[in-house]
Amino acid sequence: MTDRPHINEAVKRLVVRESRISVDPGTIDDLEPLNGDLLRVNSLGFLGMLVRLEDELDVMLPDDIFAGRAFTTVADLVDVVVDLVKEES
Repeated sequence: MTDRPHINEAVKRLVVRESRISVDPGTIDDLEPLNGDLLRVNSLGFLGMLVRLEDELDVMLPDDIFAGRAFTTVADLVDVVVDLVKEES
C-alpha cells in the first residue's frame, strides 16, 4: 500500500523536476501553487507528471481525473492520488 507521505514525496519530486529548479523537494510547501513564482508546471508538463506518477506509484489514474477538479496546488494533486490509491485498495 502507498501511504500519503510516500505520495506527497513523489509528487513534490516530480513537480520540482518538471519545474526545472534546483531545490530540495522536501522544502516545497503542500500549498505551493503548481504554476506560480516557484513551480512552473504547465498543462503539458502536468500530463507528463501524471504518467510518471502512475509508473512510480504503480497506480492507474483514470482518464476522467480532471472532471470537476481543479489542480492549483501540490496538495490538490496529492489528495487526488491518495484518494485513488485508497479506492484501489
